[in-house]
Amino acid sequence: MKYTIGIDLGGTTMTAGVVNENYEILGKLTWPTRLPRPSKDLEKAMAELCRAVAKQCRVSFDQIEYVGIGTPGSVNFNTGFVGYNTNFGYYDWNLGPDMAALLGCRVYVENDANAAAFGEYLAGGAKGYRDAVIVTLGTGIGSGIILSGKIMRGFNFAAGEIGHTVIVKDGRACNCGRRGCWERYASSRALSEDAREAMRQDPDTLMWKLAGDLDHVNAKVPFDAMAAGDATARRVVETWVEYVGCGVANVVNTFQPEVICIGGGVSNQGEVLLGPVRAYVEKETRNITCGSCPAICACQLHNDAGVIGAAFLAESI
Repeated sequence: MKYTIGIDLGGTTMTAGVVNENYEILGKLTWPTRLPRPSKDLEKAMAELCRAVAKQCRVSFDQIEYVGIGTPGSVNFNTGFVGYNTNFGYYDWNLGPDMAALLGCRVYVENDANAAAFGEYLAGGAKGYRDAVIVTLGTGIGSGIILSGKIMRGFNFAAGEIGHTVIVKDGRACNCGRRGCWERYASSRALSEDAREAMRQDPDTLMWKLAGDLDHVNAKVPFDAMAAGDATARRVVETWVEYVGCGVANVVNTFQPEVICIGGGVSNQGEVLLGPVRAYVEKETRNITCGSCPAICACQLHNDAGVIGAAFLAESI
């Protein structure tokens, strides 16, 4: 049996899992990332985490073919070099070679959104499809593009930033420096912001009762209020869903993938979200797709996607 280890490196926690050749996680451990700290200290901690999870799974480290790491930031997959990781405060981070020296095995490094998308492609909602786009609606919009089984990285390894395509010219300011980016209208954070604005304008909306105050509004609140019959919440959700659909239609017209998987906590709304998105996309793309629209479904792996995708990065080349 062949084993690999995948690491999903986040700003708050880092998770490592031992994965077998059937894409099954045999065991995983999650440790706090404990930022800020020097990059060398974090590398040592990740190496310790790898050895600890292998021991937990009773797998000799000599049986580990390689370790894959999904990290935020700009990653050169060929060299394992992270140009910048602003959330960690690291620049010019030689992550891949440093970890290979610590572990004594091959190490692959990939952007975390790409790694998670690849995991969903191998073993989740996009399993069995040839071409797929995975979109995660979170604080921003993360995405990964898989074409013919390979991650689309671009010549500079920066491809796949679909959240920063503009859907409203001169629209809301985005952290990337542009205005009107898709993630400023269709992320879960955007939905929460829109819900708060609607609450300010309507003191009688049920969202006040569900949230308690503006500080406790999340993306679930307007969906729950809509389900209870609140008209203001329905308007908020329906407008937001159209923004989601607008970006997904752009994805369809650009890539024509066989499947688009939507992830993030808001994807737990299931058909309440996916049904209207499909209807919008089919209406907007029918003249291009000739009535053959890609499948649109929810991601399935949730927090395991990054571990599984990282563990099989050698297959993504």
